[in-house]
Amino acid sequence: MSRRHWILGAVLIVTMLGRLPARGQDPRPRSGTIDFKPQGDETKIPELYRLDSQKFSYHLVPAREMPGCGIDVFRLDFPSPVTSKTAENNTVWAEYYRPRGSGPFPATIVLDITAGDQSLSRTIGTVLAQNHIAALFVQMAYYGPRRPPGSRLRLLSTDFKQTREAVRQSVLDIRRACAWLDGQPEIDHARIGILGTSLGSLVGTLAAEMEPRFAKVVILLGGGDLVDAYYDHPRAWLIRHIYEACGGTKEQVRQFIAPVDPVTCADRLKGRPVLMIAAKRDQVIPACATLALWNAAGQPRIIWYDCTHYGAALYFATIMREVTAFLRS
Repeated sequence: MSRRHWILGAVLIVTMLGRLPARGQDPRPRSGTIDFKPQGDETKIPELYRLDSQKFSYHLVPAREMPGCGIDVFRLDFPSPVTSKTAENNTVWAEYYRPRGSGPFPATIVLDITAGDQSLSRTIGTVLAQNHIAALFVQMAYYGPRRPPGSRLRLLSTDFKQTREAVRQSVLDIRRACAWLDGQPEIDHARIGILGTSLGSLVGTLAAEMEPRFAKVVILLGGGDLVDAYYDHPRAWLIRHIYEACGGTKEQVRQFIAPVDPVTCADRLKGRPVLMIAAKRDQVIPACATLALWNAAGQPRIIWYDCTHYGAALYFATIMREVTAFLRS
């Protein structure tokens, strides 16, 4: 999504409710260790996304103060549980938007869009923290500082094996990030959520399906059943016909895609509070994909806006009011 689409959203932040506490937090950097322990039966989730009990170190450094907003921003880093061939990608970087005060605060992991310049996720993090919801903007695999300078590596690429491994790594990184949030004294451990937009919603949904600590799930412009949604797309015509001429079938693609398709394990979201925000005229995540995920997840609350994928930016303030009310409830 282009920068200009979110300028309006940045301006509309001032319409969100926020109080200004008296002082900020301890500005000193700190390091520590998190003891990750699975909260459920790991054998019940796909092996691709399992994490054993493990400890990992982290560093938290003040990044900037935002006294006018009543929040402070910290830079967090910790090692990824996956070691890829790209050294920069093996450190997980995140930004922690912490409301001023002692808490306990609800908290939410925030994930970015496909070609995001990070401005959207930072704006969302700021709005959430202004509304007394701690936000942890996590850089997914090959995003931001996790991509070597000048590199063309991306989480989403035509090399599907690389994409699948990047999705897996991002999900496991998010599970560690959730454990980090759970270990912070100012966090309400019963109200940890996850929010993703567009591609971030697909990865975020997968992470929520695999990590039971996520008590609330926000899916912005997301969906599932990706093969049915895109296999017959006009832009895929040439590739599809070449693939089928070589003996490939739609069902083979479905089986290959299944491990990274949010619809595959969507039943794991049933019984948890889920909020879906969708665009009726979405040209990127078609309505059929949104409905497929909605049905598979047990038909949670869904709000439709009469707009395109990018046109949802015009509803930024309205969407954020819905999201903050959902996450604080």
